[in-house]
Amino acid sequence: MRTAEEVDRLTGWHANWKGLRVAVLGLGLTGFSVADTLAELGAQLVVLASSADEKTAMVLDVIGVPLVLDDLVGELERFGAELLVVSPGFSPRHPLVERAIALGIPIWGDVELAWRLRDKVTNASGRPAEWLAVTGTNGKTTTVQLTTAMLNAGGQRAIACGNVGIPVLDAIRDPTGFDVLVVELSSFQLHYLHSMSAWSSVCLNISDDHLDWHGSADAYAAAKSRVYTNTRFACLYNLDDPATRDMVEQAEVVEGARAVGFGLTIPGPSDVGLVDEFLVDRAFHDERHRAAIELSTLHELRESGLGSRHMVANVLAAAGLARSVGVAPADIRSALREFRLDHHRTETVGEAGGILWVNDSKATNPHAAQAALQSFESVVWVVGGLLKGVDVGELVKANAPRLRGAVLIGVDRQPLLEAFARHAPGLPVFEVTTADTEEVMPTVVRLSAAVARTGDTVLLAPAAASMDQFTDYADRGSRFAEAVRQIVEGWPHDDHLPPTVEPR
Repeated sequence: MRTAEEVDRLTGWHANWKGLRVAVLGLGLTGFSVADTLAELGAQLVVLASSADEKTAMVLDVIGVPLVLDDLVGELERFGAELLVVSPGFSPRHPLVERAIALGIPIWGDVELAWRLRDKVTNASGRPAEWLAVTGTNGKTTTVQLTTAMLNAGGQRAIACGNVGIPVLDAIRDPTGFDVLVVELSSFQLHYLHSMSAWSSVCLNISDDHLDWHGSADAYAAAKSRVYTNTRFACLYNLDDPATRDMVEQAEVVEGARAVGFGLTIPGPSDVGLVDEFLVDRAFHDERHRAAIELSTLHELRESGLGSRHMVANVLAAAGLARSVGVAPADIRSALREFRLDHHRTETVGEAGGILWVNDSKATNPHAAQAALQSFESVVWVVGGLLKGVDVGELVKANAPRLRGAVLIGVDRQPLLEAFARHAPGLPVFEVTTADTEEVMPTVVRLSAAVARTGDTVLLAPAAASMDQFTDYADRGSRFAEAVRQIVEGWPHDDHLPPTVEPR
């Protein structure tokens, strides 16, 4: 039986993993990548899950890894696990995690395991890929994708992985090797991360989210702050979000690591920011105390759909990360000209009768919804879902003046109704009460069209998770877009509204 100290010393693909008794909690993409990796290393495994996809379970059987679907806590003890590797969705208060803590079993996430095994494949320089680590309440995926595009434009072999793209364990095992991994990290993944030492790191912003998982706002922020721990070259922080500066100031980093700010103002000598219409770098420039290097313009960003304030901030953060590994300004500019946003992120899905229909289903918390709402002057707001313990009162209060109406979806409608009653008592507010997933978005579109007027934007920015009614945020957004196409585009432009309905 290996002690916790012996397990902690396991670092490197060629360390002695053989025979290590590892329990893997969860069998999604992450859990399978963990089991597949450790099976290759010769560890003795059991996968513990409350459910399993049939095909995944079959593959697990083929590679010789047992799967247990009930009495998970009992199986953990019977198995005699020396290590527990936890998929990101399982909170610290899950009974099996609590039992592992009580038994003194080390607990890692898949990213922790990947960091320790990152030397399996080396690049053309004979080194493991450098890591650029990205977290934040909002903007992570866009920033990771932007950074990856900039690196590739600069001739570096890079891939987006972690909480977006492929599991990070698959990336570190890719036989062709990478120069850089751009790793998106959720607060769940960061909670179970202990030893990562990224080249550069960023927390884009911080606002209350996932309080039901973490237990408190402080615990959520503490998890996010781990992204900076042991950073070796540059810690990027948001000049408009003082909490991110505090995280950097308090972080234990490798000696010599720099603090680099990004923001929508004139940058200081260690920042990237805006000068009039120009995005500029004063952080990674030999003459930064006297001059700045132009990276792009706001006009060019608008042409690429990146012109809103929160998108400009994401671009600046990505540019800072890319510059930290030597990407030239011309390559950053080239990547930005070619870049296009993913679906479900302030995506225009229809326009009729002077009304714009916008899908921002990826806005799964109030901070993201605020970023979307402030991009439009007059909004019919489609909002609701699983609120994850977050208070939406301030969000409603801040945006009441710009709202034409609101359409509420999801199971957590009561807190929203109360918030609108307090902060926007005269606003038309509609509830979608159907339990039929197929009917939710057609109903949303009809109700929204009933209140919208020429010049308005109907905005799906739910400020909530989607799993109460939909598979995920992409399913929610796709159903909204399809309902818009089927209903809105069928109306004549001079008679685009259905009969007026009464709000609740």
